Amino acid sequence: GSALGGSALVVQADGRIKAPADFKGKKVATPQLGNTQDVALRDWLLAQGLKVTLQGGDVQVLPTANPDQLSLFKDGQLDAVWTVEPWISRLEMEAQGKIFLEEKDAMTTILVSSVKFLKERPELARKIAEAQKALTEWIVKNPAEARQLVMDELKEETSREIPRTLVDRSWNRLTFTSEVDLKLLERFLQAAKKVGFLTEIKDISRMVVAP
Repeated sequence: GSALGGSALVVQADGRIKAPADFKGKKVATPQLGNTQDVALRDWLLAQGLKVTLQGGDVQVLPTANPDQLSLFKDGQLDAVWTVEPWISRLEMEAQGKIFLEEKDAMTTILVSSVKFLKERPELARKIAEAQKALTEWIVKNPAEARQLVMDELKEETSREIPRTLVDRSWNRLTFTSEVDLKLLERFLQAAKKVGFLTEIKDISRMVVAP
């Protein structure tokens, strides 16, 4: 594992959406068709009694790249967005968005490997997993230093200064952990099947391997 949370449904602050029923007839964006947030949104909407299909229904779900989500939300062309950090915080800080629902146990980031690599290089795979666990524990124990390293790396990669307030706000919605909860994976697969992205669910009990 690496991180949980940092996923939320953000709505406009003008009161157009106050309750689940208000989503009917609205436009809601997700980062990508069939990705984690897209599945979570469609599953949640169905649970609220709203009909949602891959191309229509009671709510118009629009797979939209995160930067475009922000600009369209600012212009009022989107009623809501289900996305991840730091875009949640940017929607709040730059577009006055309001959190309607927060998915605190979303499997934001996990460490994965091919079965071939695990079989052919088990010792190396174990060392990588152990290093990942140690790094995660260090991040939890040293949040201030870890945040600064993230800011420095993002500046190096993007040539832009990342505001401390944005990093702090985003960080507080994330839980860093090396654990992987198989039940969360199974729940996601059930949701993906319910909304039409999967036709069947296979046994995944052997998918998670302890280092």
